[in-house]
Amino acid sequence: MNLIKDKSFSFALDIIKCYKSLLTEKKEYVMSKQLLRSGTAIGALYREAEHAESKADFIHKMAMAQKESNETLYWIDLLKASEYIDKDVYCALKTKNDSINKIISSIILTTKSRKG
Repeated sequence: MNLIKDKSFSFALDIIKCYKSLLTEKKEYVMSKQLLRSGTAIGALYREAEHAESKADFIHKMAMAQKESNETLYWIDLLKASEYIDKDVYCALKTKNDSINKIISSIILTTKSRKG
């Protein structure tokens, strides 16, 4: 079992579900596309990091995944504030995103401490 791999994949599926709902039920096309892009990029970047060429490359790819996680939170916050998603959806996505972000931070810090 790989915690970040599994969580980021599950989160991407949740993001896809939210995206589909925003398109069909709310007819929202712009923010939903941004959410889809950033929310699914987290796991994709982790998958890239698994085959990094060096520790520095691994850290860089994980930092990019962290940036995508932060951007995803922005879109989740904006969709909630603009009433495109309800409190339950917001809380579920935010909680999962926060958990992923903490794991990524931990991975980066651990890898940096082992770098030298």
